[in-house]
Amino acid sequence: MSTIDGLDEGRVARAGSCRRVTKETSIEASIVIDGSGSSEIDTMIPFFDHMLTQLSKHSSCDISISAKGDIEVDAHHLVEDVGIVLGTIFAEALGDKMGVSRFSSLTLPLDEALVEVSLDLSGRPYLYYGIDFPSSNPLGSPPFDPCLAEEFFRAFCFAGRFCLHLDLRRGKNAHHILEATFKGVARAILMAAARTSMGVPSTKGVLA
Repeated sequence: MSTIDGLDEGRVARAGSCRRVTKETSIEASIVIDGSGSSEIDTMIPFFDHMLTQLSKHSSCDISISAKGDIEVDAHHLVEDVGIVLGTIFAEALGDKMGVSRFSSLTLPLDEALVEVSLDLSGRPYLYYGIDFPSSNPLGSPPFDPCLAEEFFRAFCFAGRFCLHLDLRRGKNAHHILEATFKGVARAILMAAARTSMGVPSTKGVLA
Protein backbone atom coordinates (compact mmCIF):
# COMPACT_ATOMS: atom_id res chain seq x y z
CA MET A 1 0.00 0.00 0.00
CA SER A 2 1.10 3.57 -0.60
CA THR A 3 0.12 7.07 0.40
CA ILE A 4 -2.47 8.83 -1.73
CA ASP A 5 -3.67 12.38 -2.09
CA GLY A 6 -6.00 13.49 0.67
CA LEU A 7 -4.45 11.29 3.36
CA ASP A 8 -2.18 12.45 6.14
CA GLU A 9 1.47 12.01 5.28
CA GLY A 10 2.59 8.51 6.16
CA ARG A 11 -0.95 7.13 6.30
CA VAL A 12 -1.41 4.29 3.84
CA ALA A 13 -4.35 3.97 1.49
CA ARG A 14 -7.03 1.57 2.61
CA ALA A 15 -7.24 -0.41 -0.59
CA GLY A 16 -8.03 -3.90 -1.79
CA SER A 17 -8.24 -5.87 -5.02
CA CYS A 18 -9.41 -9.30 -6.11
CA ARG A 19 -9.88 -11.53 -9.15
CA ARG A 20 -12.44 -14.33 -8.88
CA VAL A 21 -13.17 -16.84 -11.64
CA THR A 22 -15.75 -19.63 -11.54
CA LYS A 23 -17.62 -21.62 -14.18
CA GLU A 24 -20.40 -19.03 -13.90
CA THR A 25 -18.63 -15.68 -13.54
CA SER A 26 -15.32 -13.87 -14.00
CA ILE A 27 -14.80 -10.75 -11.90
CA GLU A 28 -11.94 -8.33 -11.29
CA ALA A 29 -12.39 -5.49 -8.81
CA SER A 30 -10.52 -2.97 -6.71
CA ILE A 31 -11.45 -0.44 -4.05
CA VAL A 32 -9.89 2.55 -2.31
CA ILE A 33 -11.93 3.52 0.75
CA ASP A 34 -10.46 7.00 1.18
CA GLY A 35 -11.14 8.05 -2.39
CA SER A 36 -13.21 10.60 -4.28
CA GLY A 37 -16.14 8.41 -5.30
CA SER A 38 -14.87 7.73 -8.81
CA SER A 39 -15.84 4.46 -10.45
CA GLU A 40 -15.31 2.26 -13.50
CA ILE A 41 -18.02 -0.39 -13.46
CA ASP A 42 -19.13 -2.88 -16.10
CA THR A 43 -21.19 -5.87 -15.00
CA MET A 44 -23.07 -6.49 -18.29
CA ILE A 45 -26.24 -5.24 -16.50
CA PRO A 46 -26.62 -1.45 -16.94
CA PHE A 47 -29.13 -0.98 -14.11
CA PHE A 48 -26.82 -2.84 -11.69
CA ASP A 49 -23.93 -0.69 -12.93
CA HIS A 50 -26.03 2.38 -12.10
CA MET A 51 -26.63 1.15 -8.54
CA LEU A 52 -22.96 0.29 -7.97
CA THR A 53 -21.98 3.72 -9.29
CA GLN A 54 -24.25 5.24 -6.64
CA LEU A 55 -22.58 3.05 -4.00
CA SER A 56 -19.16 4.33 -5.07
CA LYS A 57 -20.13 7.99 -5.41
CA HIS A 58 -21.93 8.40 -2.10
CA SER A 59 -19.43 6.38 -0.04
CA SER A 60 -16.47 8.31 -1.51
CA CYS A 61 -14.90 4.94 -2.30
CA ASP A 62 -13.10 4.57 -5.62
CA ILE A 63 -14.42 1.33 -7.08
CA SER A 64 -13.47 -0.54 -10.24
CA ILE A 65 -15.43 -3.65 -11.27
CA SER A 66 -15.23 -5.66 -14.49
CA ALA A 67 -17.60 -8.61 -14.40
CA LYS A 68 -18.85 -11.17 -16.89
CA GLY A 69 -21.23 -14.03 -16.26
CA ASP A 70 -23.91 -16.34 -17.53
CA ILE A 71 -26.68 -13.74 -17.59
CA GLU A 72 -28.33 -15.69 -20.40
CA VAL A 73 -29.22 -18.19 -17.65
CA ASP A 74 -30.08 -15.60 -15.00
CA ALA A 75 -28.47 -12.50 -13.51
CA HIS A 76 -28.43 -14.11 -10.06
CA HIS A 77 -24.94 -15.66 -10.33
CA LEU A 78 -23.33 -12.43 -11.50
CA VAL A 79 -25.06 -10.15 -8.99
CA GLU A 80 -24.28 -12.43 -6.04
CA ASP A 81 -20.66 -12.96 -7.08
CA VAL A 82 -20.10 -9.22 -7.49
CA GLY A 83 -21.30 -8.89 -3.90
CA ILE A 84 -18.84 -11.56 -2.77
CA VAL A 85 -15.92 -9.86 -4.52
CA LEU A 86 -16.85 -6.37 -3.35
CA GLY A 87 -17.18 -7.59 0.24
CA THR A 88 -13.85 -9.39 0.03
CA ILE A 89 -11.93 -6.32 -1.11
CA PHE A 90 -13.83 -4.06 1.32
CA ALA A 91 -12.71 -6.25 4.22
CA GLU A 92 -9.15 -6.29 2.86
CA ALA A 93 -9.13 -2.51 2.59
CA LEU A 94 -10.44 -2.02 6.15
CA GLY A 95 -7.71 -4.27 7.55
CA ASP A 96 -7.70 -4.28 11.37
CA LYS A 97 -10.23 -1.38 11.38
CA MET A 98 -7.97 0.69 13.59
CA GLY A 99 -9.60 4.01 14.39
CA VAL A 100 -12.83 3.53 12.42
CA SER A 101 -16.07 5.02 13.68
CA ARG A 102 -17.58 1.50 13.36
CA PHE A 103 -21.31 2.33 13.67
CA SER A 104 -23.65 4.31 11.46
CA SER A 105 -27.38 4.75 11.10
CA LEU A 106 -29.42 7.01 8.82
CA THR A 107 -32.67 7.38 6.95
CA LEU A 108 -32.35 8.36 3.31
CA PRO A 109 -35.12 9.72 1.05
CA LEU A 110 -35.45 9.58 -2.70
CA ASP A 111 -38.71 11.13 -3.85
CA GLU A 112 -41.52 9.01 -2.33
CA ALA A 113 -39.10 6.29 -1.12
CA LEU A 114 -37.61 6.35 2.37
CA VAL A 115 -35.07 3.73 3.47
CA GLU A 116 -33.49 3.23 6.90
CA VAL A 117 -29.95 1.85 7.05
CA SER A 118 -27.93 0.74 10.09
CA LEU A 119 -24.41 -0.66 9.81
CA ASP A 120 -21.82 -2.08 12.21
CA LEU A 121 -18.29 -3.01 11.11
CA SER A 122 -18.35 -5.67 13.81
CA GLY A 123 -16.58 -8.52 12.05
CA ARG A 124 -19.76 -10.58 12.60
CA PRO A 125 -21.69 -10.72 9.31
CA TYR A 126 -25.47 -10.39 9.41
CA LEU A 127 -28.14 -9.03 7.07
CA TYR A 128 -31.66 -7.99 7.96
CA TYR A 129 -33.44 -7.13 4.71
CA GLY A 130 -36.79 -5.45 5.18
CA ILE A 131 -37.13 -4.11 1.64
CA ASP A 132 -40.32 -5.09 -0.19
CA PHE A 133 -41.30 -3.99 -3.66
CA PRO A 134 -44.78 -3.13 -4.95
CA SER A 135 -44.02 -5.29 -7.99
CA SER A 136 -41.22 -7.54 -9.19
CA ASN A 137 -41.12 -6.14 -12.71
CA PRO A 138 -37.53 -6.25 -14.03
CA LEU A 139 -35.67 -2.97 -14.49
CA GLY A 140 -33.53 -2.09 -17.51
CA SER A 141 -32.17 -4.26 -20.30
CA PRO A 142 -30.77 -6.86 -19.82
CA PRO A 143 -33.34 -7.09 -17.01
CA PHE A 144 -32.47 -6.64 -13.34
CA ASP A 145 -34.95 -8.26 -10.97
CA PRO A 146 -35.30 -5.96 -7.91
CA CYS A 147 -35.29 -9.04 -5.67
CA LEU A 148 -31.66 -9.68 -6.65
CA ALA A 149 -30.59 -6.69 -4.55
CA GLU A 150 -31.09 -8.81 -1.43
CA GLU A 151 -28.69 -11.43 -2.81
CA PHE A 152 -26.12 -8.73 -3.53
CA PHE A 153 -26.32 -7.18 -0.06
CA ARG A 154 -26.21 -10.57 1.66
CA ALA A 155 -23.08 -11.55 -0.27
CA PHE A 156 -21.54 -8.11 0.28
CA CYS A 157 -21.98 -8.03 4.05
CA PHE A 158 -21.06 -11.69 4.65
CA ALA A 159 -17.87 -11.45 2.57
CA GLY A 160 -17.18 -8.02 4.04
CA ARG A 161 -17.87 -9.25 7.59
CA PHE A 162 -20.19 -6.49 8.72
CA CYS A 163 -23.71 -6.26 10.11
CA LEU A 164 -26.32 -4.50 7.97
CA HIS A 165 -29.99 -3.73 8.63
CA LEU A 166 -32.19 -2.35 5.86
CA ASP A 167 -35.80 -1.26 6.28
CA LEU A 168 -38.21 0.33 3.84
CA ARG A 169 -40.26 3.00 5.58
CA ARG A 170 -42.28 3.81 2.46
CA GLY A 171 -42.03 3.71 -1.31
CA LYS A 172 -43.94 2.85 -4.49
CA ASN A 173 -41.40 3.03 -7.31
CA ALA A 174 -38.96 0.09 -7.41
CA HIS A 175 -36.21 2.19 -9.01
CA HIS A 176 -36.51 4.83 -6.29
CA ILE A 177 -36.55 2.19 -3.54
CA LEU A 178 -33.42 0.48 -4.86
CA GLU A 179 -31.55 3.71 -5.46
CA ALA A 180 -32.38 4.96 -1.96
CA THR A 181 -31.14 1.64 -0.57
CA PHE A 182 -27.81 1.73 -2.42
CA LYS A 183 -27.27 5.41 -1.60
CA GLY A 184 -28.19 4.79 2.03
CA VAL A 185 -25.71 1.92 2.33
CA ALA A 186 -23.07 4.09 0.68
CA ARG A 187 -23.56 6.90 3.20
CA ALA A 188 -23.52 4.38 6.05
CA ILE A 189 -20.18 3.04 4.79
CA LEU A 190 -18.79 6.57 4.57
CA MET A 191 -19.78 7.26 8.18
CA ALA A 192 -18.79 3.90 9.70
CA ALA A 193 -15.43 3.65 7.91
CA ALA A 194 -14.42 7.22 8.79
CA ARG A 195 -11.26 7.42 10.89
CA THR A 196 -12.10 9.08 14.19
CA SER A 197 -9.61 7.75 16.74
CA MET A 198 -6.33 5.89 17.18
CA GLY A 199 -7.80 2.70 18.65
CA VAL A 200 -10.05 -0.22 17.77
CA PRO A 201 -13.65 0.66 18.76
CA SER A 202 -14.30 -2.48 20.83
CA THR A 203 -13.76 -3.47 24.44
CA LYS A 204 -12.36 -6.74 23.07
CA GLY A 205 -9.56 -4.81 21.39
CA VAL A 206 -10.37 -6.38 18.02
CA LEU A 207 -13.13 -6.27 15.42
CA ALA A 208 -13.11 -9.76 13.95
